[in-house]
Amino acid sequence: MNNRFVISLTCAKENPDRATVAFVVATAAVASEQETVVFLSIEGVRLCQAGYADSIHEEGFAPLKELMTNFAAAGGKIYVCSPCFKKRKLDDKTLIDGSVIVGGAKLVEFMASGVPSLSY
Repeated sequence: MNNRFVISLTCAKENPDRATVAFVVATAAVASEQETVVFLSIEGVRLCQAGYADSIHEEGFAPLKELMTNFAAAGGKIYVCSPCFKKRKLDDKTLIDGSVIVGGAKLVEFMASGVPSLSY
């Protein structure tokens, strides 16, 4: 049985519900002893910037910043799409804990053995 899991997240403040639920599910996956990656792409890459998620709090859920912090503290990894990051001219010196800028090949390598995934 594969013990890896991937969540692809393409949105941020423009869809706080999707961004929040993605990290709720990611946290559940890592708590279930899955090696879990959240892949941020398109507008989702903005979440890797310190302070960006501070004001995102979808009703009925913990604040997004808290969910992201707990995910990283539990050993979850946040892969940030390099071309998406560069296109938006974001600052690589303000990355949140647990995040790393990667190219698509890194995600493909992680998923090559047939990893289950969800997209938000």
